[in-house]
Amino acid sequence: MREAWTVLDLLKWTASYFAGKGIENGRLDAELLLAEILKLNRIGLYLNFDRPVNSDELAVFRALIERRARREPIAYILGRCEFWSLTFKVGPEVLIPRGDTETLVEAALKVLPPGGTLLDVGVGSGAIALAIAHDRPDVQVEGIDLSPAALALATENAQNLGLTARVTLRQGDLFTLDDSRQYDVIVSNPPYIAIGEKATLMPEVRDFEPALALFAGEDGLDCYRALIPAARGALKSSGILFVEVGAGQAEAVAELFAIAGYVEIFTNRDLAGIDRVVAGRKASGCISPNM
Repeated sequence: MREAWTVLDLLKWTASYFAGKGIENGRLDAELLLAEILKLNRIGLYLNFDRPVNSDELAVFRALIERRARREPIAYILGRCEFWSLTFKVGPEVLIPRGDTETLVEAALKVLPPGGTLLDVGVGSGAIALAIAHDRPDVQVEGIDLSPAALALATENAQNLGLTARVTLRQGDLFTLDDSRQYDVIVSNPPYIAIGEKATLMPEVRDFEPALALFAGEDGLDCYRALIPAARGALKSSGILFVEVGAGQAEAVAELFAIAGYVEIFTNRDLAGIDRVVAGRKASGCISPNM
């Protein structure tokens, strides 16, 4: 890199450099990184294309470029991401929330009764639990996770969003579920990638995101096999379990719901038309499969 650079020069060079490293959306990543350093939004960058970048700024930008060139996710570099129009702090101790997971949030919000209770199993950054709590100030939300580091991050996000009064976070996992605490709705985005698919994943996922949150046995269904029957005891008599699933897994997961005795099992598609959520109800009543 040469010594004298403007904003536009840097964006063009970095986009080309990222493309050579196999990074999709390299121009967008360049804009996000440079905007972070210059304390501008992306519109601000466009309005300052001719602004010179000083040596101190350039040194910091170079360091961030090299991190991204090694395929570190942009969310980890920035330390945050957007989900459900909210900003969440993220780091390598948690999975980066994806837009697909908003399908799970939408589905749960539609059936939560007034003043209801919800449990998020494997809360991670808190994105699902906190998004629901944000939209439903009448409900009490609880999240559990095995990882103390993930719980610390979720707690910080709850504090930043002003939701600590209605969101309880504690250490635990699906094996700690029992009928001592019961909920109207349980949600989970468990690990669901088959271990044999690891080599096919993007480097950003395979090399940086926590394996504990990604992989679930030979066929990717191990967590569902444990969670689906375990959740029944923690559901109220009219309770519903929602789980996110990977592409092509919905039928097999729905069968696990049926084997565990759930009724009126249904799926929800994401914006790409992929069956992304499978749900089932513990007891009698009627749930529309078109929710």
